Amino acid sequence: MLIEDIFKALADPTRLRIARLLGTMELAVGELAQVLGQSQPRVSRHVGILCDVGLAERRREGSWVFLRQAEAGGTTAPIIQAAQALLVIAEGAEPGFAALCDADRKKLAAIRQARESAAEHYFARHATEWDELRALHSPDADVERRLAEALSAAPLGHLLDIGTGTGRMAELFADQAERIVALDRNLEMLRVARAKLQHLPAARIEMVQGDFYDLPFADASFDTVLLHQVLHFAPDPFPALAEAARVIRPGGRIAIVDFASHDHEELRTRHQHARLGFTDRQMAQLLKDAGFIAAAPLALEGGELVVKIWTAKRRPVPATSASAPAKEPA
Repeated sequence: MLIEDIFKALADPTRLRIARLLGTMELAVGELAQVLGQSQPRVSRHVGILCDVGLAERRREGSWVFLRQAEAGGTTAPIIQAAQALLVIAEGAEPGFAALCDADRKKLAAIRQARESAAEHYFARHATEWDELRALHSPDADVERRLAEALSAAPLGHLLDIGTGTGRMAELFADQAERIVALDRNLEMLRVARAKLQHLPAARIEMVQGDFYDLPFADASFDTVLLHQVLHFAPDPFPALAEAARVIRPGGRIAIVDFASHDHEELRTRHQHARLGFTDRQMAQLLKDAGFIAAAPLALEGGELVVKIWTAKRRPVPATSASAPAKEPA
């Protein structure tokens, strides 16, 4: 790849805006089209040019195509990294470009908020049915047994159940954990979970409203974090895993139960799934980037949708690395 090809690819206002948006998070082509106010075919052409020179990467998921900022590798890595850094500098130094980028991100936030609201309304409508709906997708008894086996090698300690839903996972591990925090962003779900878990000692269980993108806990607060059938609701799963890593003590563990990659498109609209599952390769990269050492995944193939269990251990944080200010406990 010649350096002039990279600069030619960036010599267009739309492609500059796309490059900055992809520097923020992974996006579907349709989402980019909505933000930019352009047709999807036109945006796809711009994306193709960025991908051809290594500034962006495509990932097809069913009928959707997701884009993200390319991970620079090989001999062109320094050039790609420099081009990405130049875009950051340009936004800080050029008021006109900065205003465009800011407006794009505000539009993106509105689109994301609409998606999140749709998911929240879904949960509110189906709060009391959630256990039954989940049973349609996978054999829960087998999943729970295998998950318990996967986590049996070490004490659970203080456990955070992210996206607790009806509280089933908190109930399952109540006897093994020293203390459980069951978190969900939906108040109706928390009410259902509170009713299910009311027999547990108050000192052992805490119900917290919160978002997996912004966990209301101090750094290194938990020994174990669990995301059971939650991550497929995340338009961008990496920030959720990075937040989980932040609140896990070095050497602590994360367990993710979710679907293997599939093509059941109807789950996007019927159940507000932002992701049609994950491949082992995708999950391994997400966990590595978030600061985990992944173990071999487990697969349960008892239904149309294959359920996977991914576990990983939190890498020690280097003593010399500067950490972000700790959040205050809730």
